[in-house]
Amino acid sequence: MTRNAERPTLEQVASLAGTSRATASRVVNGSPRVSPEARAAVERAIDALGYAPNRAARSLVTRRSDSIGLIVTESEERVFGEPFFATLVRGVSDALAGTETHLVLVLNRSDQEHSRVRRFLSAHVDGVLLISAHADEPLLAQLAADPLPAVLAGRPLQPTSLPYVDVDNAHGAYVAVRHLVERGRSRIATIAGPQDMAPGIDRLEGYRRAVADVVGTASSLVAFGDFSTASGERGTEELLERHPDIDAIFAASDLMAVGALQALQRRGRRVPEDIAVVGFDDSVVAATTHPQLTTVHQPVGDLGRLMVQRLCAALDGSSPVPRATVLPTHLVVRDSS
Repeated sequence: MTRNAERPTLEQVASLAGTSRATASRVVNGSPRVSPEARAAVERAIDALGYAPNRAARSLVTRRSDSIGLIVTESEERVFGEPFFATLVRGVSDALAGTETHLVLVLNRSDQEHSRVRRFLSAHVDGVLLISAHADEPLLAQLAADPLPAVLAGRPLQPTSLPYVDVDNAHGAYVAVRHLVERGRSRIATIAGPQDMAPGIDRLEGYRRAVADVVGTASSLVAFGDFSTASGERGTEELLERHPDIDAIFAASDLMAVGALQALQRRGRRVPEDIAVVGFDDSVVAATTHPQLTTVHQPVGDLGRLMVQRLCAALDGSSPVPRATVLPTHLVVRDSS
C-alpha cells in the first residue's frame, strides 16, 4: 500500500463532509469564510478520518511555518542547568499548549553561530522570542531591522523599538535590602550579576538605592558574579577578605546565594546568626538549601507566557503590542535571613 493511500486526503475529508475541496481547505487553514454548518461538517470528517494536514503544502498557501523560535544566547551548560531557563521554557510551552504552533529552541552561543542562526530564522519560523540578550548581542539589531516579529525577555541595553517583557528587578533588590535592614543588619554586601545584562544592572541599582535610602550611607560593598553558583562562592570569599565585618549578603540570583552559603559554611560563619543571606529568583533550589533561602520571587513562568501572548498578537495583528511590560516581584522570607 502506498504512503498516500495510508494517509487520509483532503479530498476524502471533503467527500465525507459533503463539501467542496475548497471549503475543506478553508477550514483546515483557519479561514473565516466558511459557514458554521460547513465548518462543523468538515471538522467531524477530520476527526472521523484522522486527517492531518500536510504542513509543507499548507505553508506554501499561508506563508506561515506555524513555528516560533526561542533563541537563548547562553551556553548549553547554563540553559540546561539553571532553573531560570527551565521555568521560562515551561511557561512558553504552556502558552503554546493546545495550539498548532511549534516551539524551536535555538542556542546562539557564539559569534560564529550568528550567521547560521540568522539564516535559520529567516527560513523556518514566523516569529522570535529572544532570551538572555547581552549588551553586545548582534541579533538585536538584526531583529529590529527584520520584518520578522520578535519579543525580548528583559529590558534591552541597545536602542531598539522591539517589545520586551521584564520583571521589576530594581524594586525587588530594594525590597531585599530593606528586609535585611529591618532584621537589624547594617553592613550589607551584594554579589551583583553581570553588568552587560539588564537584570545584573538593575538589581545592583536597586541595592545601591536601598543602601543610600534605607541604610543611610552612600558606600556599598560589591562583588561581581555571573549568576552561577561558582561565582557566588568567589564573590563571597572576595567580600569576606575585603570586608570581614559584613553581616548580610544580597546575591543577585539564587544560585549565587547558594554559592555564598557554601563559602560561609567553609569559613565557619553561621547563617543567619552571623551573616544573613538573601537571593533573587525564588527558584526550586531556594527551598532545598540549609538553611532555606530567603529570596525575591520573580514570575518567570508568567514572563514566558506573556512573551508568547505578545508575539501572537504581533503575528496576527489582533491588538497593539506594548513596548514594555514589567511584572512585579515580591520577597519570600525563609530561614536564611
